[in-house]
Amino acid sequence: MEPLTQLILLTAVAGAAIPIGGFIASVESIRPRWLEEDFRHSVIAFGGGALISAVVLVLIPEGIKTIATWESIIAFAAGGLVFWGLQAFLDRSESSASQLVAMLSDFIPEVIALGAVIATGETGAILLAAIIALQNLPEGFNSFRELRNGGMKKQRILFWFSVAAALGPVLGGFGFFLLSDQPRVLGWMQVFAAAGILYLVFEDIAPQAKLKNSNLPALGAVLGFLLGLIGKLLEG
Repeated sequence: MEPLTQLILLTAVAGAAIPIGGFIASVESIRPRWLEEDFRHSVIAFGGGALISAVVLVLIPEGIKTIATWESIIAFAAGGLVFWGLQAFLDRSESSASQLVAMLSDFIPEVIALGAVIATGETGAILLAAIIALQNLPEGFNSFRELRNGGMKKQRILFWFSVAAALGPVLGGFGFFLLSDQPRVLGWMQVFAAAGILYLVFEDIAPQAKLKNSNLPALGAVLGFLLGLIGKLLEG
């Protein structure tokens, strides 16, 4: 397959998982009630586990390969501070967008990195696209439910999710054409995003996953991390 064709196809597949996850979440209810609660909280935890796996197994290891120690420290600290400020802004504006911010913080650097991987001809592009898509499914589900609970209309959420998905090839093209020979810029971006994701997971996502009368959500977090681990092991 030609690299440009591969770029468009893989980034489109990775991004399409966002509206697909949202569409699944648009099913209004699951019966009985206890099953709906367990399922929803388990998916939130699964998404959190997948995000942590992206931080630990992809963003940090790949990011620190290309930048100096002092740069990694500054990028990580800056990411944490910026996302702390962003969360404070969301709290003041009473916005229900923490899950969406976390999802995009994960999706944007990963799909840019995917474009760079395709441009350099390294192996693992198909696997990386599959892992991004599998992460985006529960993250799209969680983001839809959070925004819906915040009062946003279903059609509007799915429209913006489709826009986010369409950005996949655009962002992948950015990595393909501009960052394949700029590994230090990519490294800064990955470490910065990793700190932001970690902040949002512990500030917002993990507390939402807790369910008083069930231990299933915690298992969901483990399974979400396992998803990323399997991808990393297959890549190696």
